[in-house]
Amino acid sequence: MQPITGVIQDYPWGSTDGIPGVLGREVTGRPQAEYWLGAHTKAPATLAEGDLAGFLADHPAEIGSVSVERFGDRLPFLLKVLSAKQALSLQAHPSRAQAIEGYARENDAGVALDAPDRNYRDDWPKPEAMVALTEFHGLCGFREPVETRALFAKLGVDEADQLMEPLTDPDGIARVFLEVLGLADQEGELVASVVTAASAYAAEDSDFGRFCRTAVELNADYPNDAGILAALLLNRITLAPGEAFFMPAGNLHAYLRGTGIEIMSNSDNVLRGGLTGKHIDIDELAQVVDFSPGFPGVVTPVDEGNGVRRYPTEAPEFALWEVQDCADAALSATGRGRILLVVDGTATLRRGSEVLEVPRGGAAFIGATEDDVRLDGPTRGFLAASGI
Repeated sequence: MQPITGVIQDYPWGSTDGIPGVLGREVTGRPQAEYWLGAHTKAPATLAEGDLAGFLADHPAEIGSVSVERFGDRLPFLLKVLSAKQALSLQAHPSRAQAIEGYARENDAGVALDAPDRNYRDDWPKPEAMVALTEFHGLCGFREPVETRALFAKLGVDEADQLMEPLTDPDGIARVFLEVLGLADQEGELVASVVTAASAYAAEDSDFGRFCRTAVELNADYPNDAGILAALLLNRITLAPGEAFFMPAGNLHAYLRGTGIEIMSNSDNVLRGGLTGKHIDIDELAQVVDFSPGFPGVVTPVDEGNGVRRYPTEAPEFALWEVQDCADAALSATGRGRILLVVDGTATLRRGSEVLEVPRGGAAFIGATEDDVRLDGPTRGFLAASGI
């Protein structure tokens, strides 16, 4: 058991106060978009000496034997605090097979790992889940085509309605998605017309009102971006604090605003299609996206007793628990490397005579060989581990 310190990512879409509010730190006035806790080589958590990636390279047994056999000598998950003041890019992440192929292809082509036009920065998939700490707004998965067609028809912009006509066909979602992302710059007038029409209904508390509100909000962040039309093909979801949703590989999504705990596989592979100043590769994104309509659904935590709740997902790379006001609870995921982040109070970890106090905003790594670890204290935190 040892304390670790994460790494702040200051992407411009980040809020200034969300992550400091979670970690109990001073607001600096600068964007703080993500706080990474893991062993990704881009930004590994630090230890008293060295970093977590280096420590695990020297001590792979602390990852866990089952995980090492399945995934190799690499911590398979990455835990983050994320806080968005504006929309993130319209994006999806590859499956394992797609990541392996894409990573090798770009290596063979001589694309540098840190090149801005690199799509695959590692050979890992990137399923992920988000647990809301505040009210959290996002777009996730394609809406049923008949519903989307009706929403655009109600908006009353003839050119946009005509663009949606293929939604009546079996492959309509893919056709419309690619067509709107391929619109020429001058078609910004169409986006402007859609946003103008939507602004009249954005305050309505209805599915149509939320559809219109999405257009208006996105246009405030990315004026006349064709990605707005593509984003309007997606389901809008609002999570209450404590609720979660899971995004498998291929799921098209965009976070809108809010603060939450994000758990994912240990990857930084992102394929973007719009709503960003970063590299966009529509052709590659189209190879990754699952165009099937539907929403993966809100993840309901499972009560495991003594203040422990698990957020179940299908991802083998990660698992996530919320721990709150535990009284000498056995720490979950014995035999796996674990990271505990404390967001309120102070957690006490005990293993025999060894004791580690983890205050609010602090985190700890607990190795796979460290069994019979007990958790105590008036606290709230999140525990991450491999899913197997």
